[in-house]
Amino acid sequence: MWTELIQEVRVAQMGVQILFGFLLTVVFQPKYEQLSETDQTIYLITVVLGAVTTGALIGPVSLHRLVSGRRVKPQAVRWASRLTVLGLVLLLATTACSLLLILRVATHDGFVPYLVTGVVLWYLLCWFGIPLWTRYRHTAR
Repeated sequence: MWTELIQEVRVAQMGVQILFGFLLTVVFQPKYEQLSETDQTIYLITVVLGAVTTGALIGPVSLHRLVSGRRVKPQAVRWASRLTVLGLVLLLATTACSLLLILRVATHDGFVPYLVTGVVLWYLLCWFGIPLWTRYRHTAR
């Protein structure tokens, strides 16, 4: 299970690292000063979420390295799995905040919260709904 978990984490890590890298550059753009106080607050929250997400998704790699050879693989897999799920939840929050900020700056329309909510629901379905339904439906009792 460890190998599968680490492969899964690699996919999520790549996404969060790219997103976080882009987020870090926004504050250095001239347009940042023109953002409303609300948009700057959303940006700061998004950057912190990106940092926390990065920590959660890199955590399993660090865990593996620090406990390797200590005969605690079942416990390590359990903790790494928990960190990965937490990282996915945080990645969802980071992505939602990023989308909210971008759409607020790009459109200023009242439909933005509804669009972001729709995307969040889509992520929840793809990342959690379908997998949990599959687990429930196809796991031997």
